[in-house]
Amino acid sequence: MHQTNGCKIPVGVLGATGMVGQQYISLLNDHPWFEVRFAAASPRSAGKKYREAVAGRWHLTKTYTPEVGELIVEDANDVSRAAAAFKKGGCSFVFSALEMSKDETRALEEKYAAAGIPVISNASAHRWTPDVPVLIAEINPDHTDIIPAQKKARGWDRGFIVVKPNCSIQSYMKPVHALALAGYPAQRIIVTTMQAVSGAGYPGVPSLDMIDNIVPYIGGEEEKSEKEPLKIFGSIDKNVLKNADFPKISAHCNRVPVTDGHTACVSLEFAGKKPSCMEEVKSIWAAYKRLPQEQNFPTAPQQPIIYREEDNRPQPRKDRDADKAMAVVVGRLRPCNVFDIRFTALSHNTVRGAAGGGILNAELLKYKGYLS
Repeated sequence: MHQTNGCKIPVGVLGATGMVGQQYISLLNDHPWFEVRFAAASPRSAGKKYREAVAGRWHLTKTYTPEVGELIVEDANDVSRAAAAFKKGGCSFVFSALEMSKDETRALEEKYAAAGIPVISNASAHRWTPDVPVLIAEINPDHTDIIPAQKKARGWDRGFIVVKPNCSIQSYMKPVHALALAGYPAQRIIVTTMQAVSGAGYPGVPSLDMIDNIVPYIGGEEEKSEKEPLKIFGSIDKNVLKNADFPKISAHCNRVPVTDGHTACVSLEFAGKKPSCMEEVKSIWAAYKRLPQEQNFPTAPQQPIIYREEDNRPQPRKDRDADKAMAVVVGRLRPCNVFDIRFTALSHNTVRGAAGGGILNAELLKYKGYLS
């Protein structure tokens, strides 16, 4: 509808002035398929030019384009403004980086979808809605097949909702999935995450709580880390997504004084047969390619899983930006004295785990014909 003769699809960002919203704006600067034409945020930012709304609180090293800087920020609560932009060809779908309560976010995203505007969400509000897919593009692209049933059940014409999972699980889901595809599914996993302060948003955790310190609790993170993978590894059953039974996961989630990059230390027990050796595991990870190879997805990493042989890698400062900050970097693979194998994995939480993951989901949805 909106993309003709090679023109870019016009998109919107809800919560555009927040930390994740800024990451969306920045990552979409030079995107070959999408172009930001609509920005919405809280009422206190509404009516201002985007450059005025983020003046003094732009958190990234890469800035926004002059064109985005001149956009008038709309009130995200006023869905009619996005609907009007859609009718004028200025907003084909929206990325949601809303910073509201779960109930408020859920209701507002549904209003956008009901108005005919697809929502690709970074928020957690709809992760447990039975017919809303929680997508990691390389792992469960087939879950997009539930979108027609989701639309039909609600009487939505063009709108729908797709969400991405919690950032804390992004670092180890692909390594676990690659092994399962190779015939080595996990039975049980114990994971300890060391999560960057940027995962708490801005202003986030007070500096005096983080300097010279580790906080061994992040509200809701352990529950998300233990449950969301089961939906992602699940299947469509009678127009709902049915959770997988395994792997059973026990998670310990910690906030650490690192700016960006979530690190996970994983111990894994296989459900049945085991890889013959550690080199087989590494070869499985190296060969992992799940997105359709005939399509060049602009945000996708060339190598989804990168293995580092050094004893002291991965490290957030050295490895979080690998392959457009979209790759998972893994190291320290070795036998486990309790389970079968153990390893350390790292991903960039605000790129792969947030805005970049959302953009890659949009690229997948465009490829599958759900966005135009």
